[in-house]
Amino acid sequence: MKIILVGKGAAGKDYLKNRLAGKGFIASVSCTTRPPRPNEVEGVDYFFIDRDSFMSIVDSGEMLEWMEFNGWLYGMTKEEFEKSDIMIMSKDGLSMLPKKYRDQCIVIYLDISRLCRVSRLANRNDKNDTVWRRLETDEEQFKNFKDYDIKIKNDDF
Repeated sequence: MKIILVGKGAAGKDYLKNRLAGKGFIASVSCTTRPPRPNEVEGVDYFFIDRDSFMSIVDSGEMLEWMEFNGWLYGMTKEEFEKSDIMIMSKDGLSMLPKKYRDQCIVIYLDISRLCRVSRLANRNDKNDTVWRRLETDEEQFKNFKDYDIKIKNDDF
């Protein structure tokens, strides 16, 4: 069984993935075309690739799920899915997941309070995005979201 973490920005997906990886779960690494944030490590946080390379993987059929968010592409390869126990996906990426893959997974939705997320987003100092744009986009994206097996609502899990 595989675990997929889904949630709005700054819900704690990376934190929980890393905690579980510290307990022996094999964590996936997604691809993205966005530049690394401070302290992000190539091959650990993401595979940072250019747009042409990303689309080449999509065109080859090896990208299992992918999406565009704020002008950047994000996705996971079939190979990465197969070798991982725990992964992070967007709501849109999850909806792209073929049934044979979704049936192998438990989806945990981190539905953390807006106030907590505002604080966490503000502390990121992300020069490529704004806190308010991210909050509004996430609210719209997750409106009526029901494709999960477990929902966590407390800010510290």
